[in-house]
Amino acid sequence: MPKSDANNKSDRLDELRLLFWNNPKRRFTTPEIATNLNVSEDTALRYLSNLETTGRLPLVKEGRFWVLMEDHTFALSLPAITLTFSEATALSVAGRLLSQIHDERNVHVTQALLKIVSALPDKVATHQHKIVEIAKERQQNQPDRSAIFEALAIGWVTQHRVQLRYTTAEGKTFKCKFDPYLFEPTGIGRTIYIIGYATPPGKRLTLKLERIERAELLKDEPFDIPTDFDGPELLKKAWVVMFGDKEPVTLRLRFTSRVVTRLKETLWHSTQKITDTEEGCEMTMIIGDTLEIENWIRGWGPDCEVLEPQDLRDKMIEDIRRSAHTYGIDLDGPATAGEIDEDLFGTFFGKE
Repeated sequence: MPKSDANNKSDRLDELRLLFWNNPKRRFTTPEIATNLNVSEDTALRYLSNLETTGRLPLVKEGRFWVLMEDHTFALSLPAITLTFSEATALSVAGRLLSQIHDERNVHVTQALLKIVSALPDKVATHQHKIVEIAKERQQNQPDRSAIFEALAIGWVTQHRVQLRYTTAEGKTFKCKFDPYLFEPTGIGRTIYIIGYATPPGKRLTLKLERIERAELLKDEPFDIPTDFDGPELLKKAWVVMFGDKEPVTLRLRFTSRVVTRLKETLWHSTQKITDTEEGCEMTMIIGDTLEIENWIRGWGPDCEVLEPQDLRDKMIEDIRRSAHTYGIDLDGPATAGEIDEDLFGTFFGKE
């Protein structure tokens, strides 16, 4: 179905604002703008006058050139969209989930959720508004990540670099220019990761939003996402977003019968395969890095045993021994791959 004239005009106005946003220091003639928008000069002039008089674009005319007013900024917005009740409900639920995962203050997440909720019928919206207010109260004393999120979001949407200050989990702080390629939330880690290219060190990094201390949008430094970057394909082998630079690893886990039902309720990874056994089941998957899956494995307690790879199995056993030592429990004897060490697991976690 072709767009209406009103929709076409709205799209052109958004294109015009984006043109000046991407070129804040450039001067445009009316014919140049008409060419960029693929409209007549008279139409381009009407669009310019519309944005100027409504204040949506802080323009000034210098001779035959249109330029942005010095030291004036404006926010970009997406074209209006129409949602069905089902679609609005889906986005509302997704927004609620994001607000729970990203539990630090972020006005952009809250405002997005409020806009969706406000579009719902009053009987539903009133209740949902209260839920959003409760979420805002819960985040009140948390660090405010709004400015950092905004710089990264605009950098991602418009493909402009962002100057970052970042502190790693080990406490090492560094500065870099960052090209954001992909945002990826994770319910397991309760955070948002951003995958992109960092200079220095001149390679692709996966950064955790909470560890970014400062972010500044570099409007004069656009970037292009490499044609060989395939975010969805990259995430296929990742556990959450940790995909590593080495060859993918085959992970094999054994689960007891009391957690099989819960395990099968969720698709944990795109490569997972579950095989039923007399004692429960075995799960195999191919992942790019085992670092982030360790806490997930620990969360199953004695109902999950690592069979492969051996180095991860050894690490899990060592962690259990250290925890046992913390609680004053003595554990002796190695566990052989493929065999459950009843003494090791039973002594620490308790026997049924």
